[in-house]
Amino acid sequence: MGVLAKKKERREAEIPTSSMADIAFLLLIFFLVTTTIDVDTGIGMTLPPELDENVEPPPVKERNSLKILINSAGQVLLEDLPSSVTQIRGEVQTHVQNQGQDPRYSESPTKALVSIKTDRQTPYNLYIQTLDEVWMAYFEIWDNEARSLGFANYVEYRSNLEEGAENEIRKKWPAQISLAEPDPGE
Repeated sequence: MGVLAKKKERREAEIPTSSMADIAFLLLIFFLVTTTIDVDTGIGMTLPPELDENVEPPPVKERNSLKILINSAGQVLLEDLPSSVTQIRGEVQTHVQNQGQDPRYSESPTKALVSIKTDRQTPYNLYIQTLDEVWMAYFEIWDNEARSLGFANYVEYRSNLEEGAENEIRKKWPAQISLAEPDPGE
């Protein structure tokens, strides 16, 4: 046996890591760019300007105001009488469309006011449901008025308004909603 068998040296297996940092950086940028972040936008409402301290708020006749109270236990009170959220829409429509006929409701649509008052512990979802019912009452009134003018609904009426034209339906049936703050002692 003249030839000696040489033992081969085995090299350990290596994973090339030279471009690993580049790949991690690219993945990081990819996920930062493609990730959407949910932002709570809240309730979109335009609030009236704050009154000057020296100016008294305009008087509102008790008759023209429909009071809705939601207490901390989640009970809805319409004019201090227990009721359900589902009754609000009908009461608001009756109040706004009264035209002075029933002395328990408003004198006219332009004077009708819907006041929503909550407690500090009022369940938020109940407050939103109540506000939705009040707005839906107005949208149904506006829909009926648009139909009487020959449109399919209020959305069609609005889409046919020219740029800068006054919304006659909203002028005739203004949504006057007061979101009263809870009393400090409550």
